[in-house]
Amino acid sequence: MTEKPLAIRFEDVTQIFGKPGGKSTTALDGMTFDIAQHEFISVLGPSGCGKSTLLRLVAGLVMPTRGKVSIYDMPVTEPRDEIGLVFQRPTLLPWFDVLSNVTFPMKHKYGRVDAADKVRAQELLGLVGLSDFADKRIEELSGGMQQRVAIARALLHDPDILLMDEPFSALDALTRDEMSFELLSIWTQRPKTVVFITHSIQEAVLLSDRIIVMTPRPGKIREILPVPLARPRSVDTLSDPAFLELSNYIRRQLFSHNVA
Repeated sequence: MTEKPLAIRFEDVTQIFGKPGGKSTTALDGMTFDIAQHEFISVLGPSGCGKSTLLRLVAGLVMPTRGKVSIYDMPVTEPRDEIGLVFQRPTLLPWFDVLSNVTFPMKHKYGRVDAADKVRAQELLGLVGLSDFADKRIEELSGGMQQRVAIARALLHDPDILLMDEPFSALDALTRDEMSFELLSIWTQRPKTVVFITHSIQEAVLLSDRIIVMTPRPGKIREILPVPLARPRSVDTLSDPAFLELSNYIRRQLFSHNVA
């Protein structure tokens, strides 16, 4: 079996916020790990442990205080075109219809949207199950549908790396489950290197190849766990003994510091 190329590498990365000589906060401390191309990695940890900071470092939105973050062996020094971002909320433009929201990155970057961009946007809307909603206004869509639009928008320029910061956290439980399976389907059809931030143990186990479990702040790696579940995954995966065993193990790891 051919080993996949290395997509993302963290080398002893520490991130400190604050001014020299003043009050500072260490968000991440000594983070070292690798992510292979088209691997699906979830990051789990308590609130405030630096999960979103980790994502911003990969995206090139902040630079590490110490250590190095690299993509395909090139140090990350600025935002890069091969990265797509999906945030907690879809941040769509309410004065545009669905299709215009999906194509907005092209208009913003190049000042125009050509016919090929529109065709690709329509294909992506089909991929996320919104083929019939291209001309709808954003307020006509449910929360889950809006997040599907945001995912289609992030995929428009066909990024090899997709960074997702708790993208389903604002959704109700049923819609959240539905979106998890939708994301599995999208990732299967169009593989990407995914870094997925979540507070949901079930979500992480269902989606991932490996899970990075973090400590409370300052964020360190508690453990990196492989997910021993065959793909493709389905609703039946949720009752697989291996799924339940790993979920319970992670729960014990995350909550052990709260146990007297």
